[in-house]
Amino acid sequence: MASLYFRQFLSGRDFAAGDPVATQMLNHAYAIGDRDAGRVLLVDPAHAPGELVELVGADGLEVAGVLATHHHFDHVGGRISGHHVDGIAELLEAVDVPVHAQRAELPRIEEATGVPASSLVAHDDGDAIGVGGIGVRVLHTPGHTAGSQCLLVGSLLVTGDTLFVDGCGRMDLDDSDPAAMYRSLRRLAELPDDTVVLPGHRYSPDPSAPMSAVRQANVVFGPSSEASWLAAFAGP
Repeated sequence: MASLYFRQFLSGRDFAAGDPVATQMLNHAYAIGDRDAGRVLLVDPAHAPGELVELVGADGLEVAGVLATHHHFDHVGGRISGHHVDGIAELLEAVDVPVHAQRAELPRIEEATGVPASSLVAHDDGDAIGVGGIGVRVLHTPGHTAGSQCLLVGSLLVTGDTLFVDGCGRMDLDDSDPAAMYRSLRRLAELPDDTVVLPGHRYSPDPSAPMSAVRQANVVFGPSSEASWLAAFAGP
């Protein structure tokens, strides 16, 4: 049986230490792999992708691909306010691997990073992405962006900027959709109690939490209808 390898990294601490942007953003990157096969997928390797390659390499694994939760610079790299953030473009200079993303997100990733379409692999809701004997299930969860996706491996749920331990992702951006976010959050809330929520940012004291605790304490799960949720969280 495959041996799951899973690590959560915090930008500004575990990698990109001393980088003020990485330290401010508090991004989580992840590694999901098969220890026996020695292969791993990196999730949202922005800020210092080379360091992430070295970190998993020190554990005896080689990078076999990238999983992108969405197209924003702090998750895949790109430019923001005149600053360039390293990401998948720089990673692909070191390792020639595919970048897996939700189908609707691919044009945005290509535009933001300059990575050619030939390096991008489109996925739809429910797809399984394999690494060794480990399967990662793709959940399309639009709201923060049109092509946001969460990644489920066993009872571990990497949520990107769809769901945090406290709160959810912004919905005031050009391709955000508050109504879609409500539906995505309700879908995630239906996952088993022991599902571990692993967010794209550490915006809470705890870096992760079981779904049972998130459902109970996170204010985004308070309203019981889409109309009341939109009134509370979608703004005027």
